[in-house]
Amino acid sequence: MAHRLALRVLAAVIAVLAFSPGLPAAKAHADPVMVYPGMEILQENRLCTLGYVDPVQKIAYTAGHCRSGPGAVTDQNRNVIGRLATFRDDTPSGTTVTTDQGIADYEAIALDSNIPANNILPGGRPLESSPSTLPHPGEAVCHFGVVTGETCGTVESVNNGWFTMSHGVQSHPGDSGGPVYTAGGGPAQIVGIFNSVWGDLPAAVSWQTTSQQVRQDLGAAAAYRPQTHR
Repeated sequence: MAHRLALRVLAAVIAVLAFSPGLPAAKAHADPVMVYPGMEILQENRLCTLGYVDPVQKIAYTAGHCRSGPGAVTDQNRNVIGRLATFRDDTPSGTTVTTDQGIADYEAIALDSNIPANNILPGGRPLESSPSTLPHPGEAVCHFGVVTGETCGTVESVNNGWFTMSHGVQSHPGDSGGPVYTAGGGPAQIVGIFNSVWGDLPAAVSWQTTSQQVRQDLGAAAAYRPQTHR
């Protein structure tokens, strides 16, 4: 039987998305900046967190509801790093979601050719992608958002293409799109992209499901290409 989770007072998108009116226009010719998972990105007046970066294919990922039209994606200083390639966003707009309801929420960003990129999280761990890594109830995971930083807890429940977390995982406006990954030492394995907060539970879309959607939308070569830190 499906259970219903009530969205807390802030709406789904508002809870994980910061709006910053009056920001300056993007700078197209600034010196290249390093792109990495967990960095702050802006799309017009929307502030979010970058979730996963493939430095070889020059594609980066965040939440689909972070997009703001077909324009440029920039860093916090309005330096252009790339442009929207494709997205899916069917985050429920109501006040509840059922656990059997599917949620798709990703944006693929084609990085500009002159932009350097790596897969190193702010804490120094490489963030890798593996098709065999799935979230499991009780598994220790961490989430990184540009506002909250790194918080860790456990997977609460695994649903239809998304999962919830508890016991320490937190988020604030601007953390949307950030990576959810395995806790511990050594290379981190991405398991999700942060979506919203349902009830009192932070939620993320599954990276495995997202990668399947990416392959459908961008081709078989996209996503899930194994990475190693060099």
